[in-house]
Amino acid sequence: MITIETRTEELLCHIEDRVAVITLNKPNKKNALGDLLTPALRRTLLVVEADDRVGAVMITGAGDAFCSGGDVSGMGGSSSAPKSVEDRIDELTRKQETLTLRLHELEKITIAALPGAAAGAGVSIALACDLRVVSSRAFVTTAFKNVGLSGDYGASWFLPRLIGLAKAKELFYTADRVGAEEGLRLGLFSQIFPEETFREDAFAYTRNIANGPTATLGL
Repeated sequence: MITIETRTEELLCHIEDRVAVITLNKPNKKNALGDLLTPALRRTLLVVEADDRVGAVMITGAGDAFCSGGDVSGMGGSSSAPKSVEDRIDELTRKQETLTLRLHELEKITIAALPGAAAGAGVSIALACDLRVVSSRAFVTTAFKNVGLSGDYGASWFLPRLIGLAKAKELFYTADRVGAEEGLRLGLFSQIFPEETFREDAFAYTRNIANGPTATLGL
């Protein structure tokens, strides 16, 4: 096993059997994105993409969640002058281009492994991956309406392409939870693994793909 330096304890990464395992590591906040975790994830994606030892990338979350979205406890806490709407749109566009769009275009096969809940931008990260595998207790919720936000980080682009426009609209309008079985039926998830063996099963699934003809499959 080869450890990859991420410059923060909030993101862990190692390479094993041609799989780069990236773990969002803020279990006390359900792995919410923040000022340390998000830039580290951006950097680490570039590192593993350039590493010839990596055949596939598995992104998962520590503890019992995948990612709860943005850390709303830190929103609006800046002492600097408020940004204009145009500046905020430009900033959000840049963040999306350098995270979920970059993830979507990564020249490695990417698999989101959801041990539990994914919400908001956490759903966007999962949707940006090529495949999604989940534990039997996992669920996703768009959740954006609950904090007065639109479907950012690409969710409003990814979701209709996976499950159809009407169903995607419903999930954005209602923020209803989609459990493992329903997600599999919708085509949102590829596999459901037992909660007790989820991490081992998700890794084995990714390892099988990583050791295939990834240069061809990655196209």
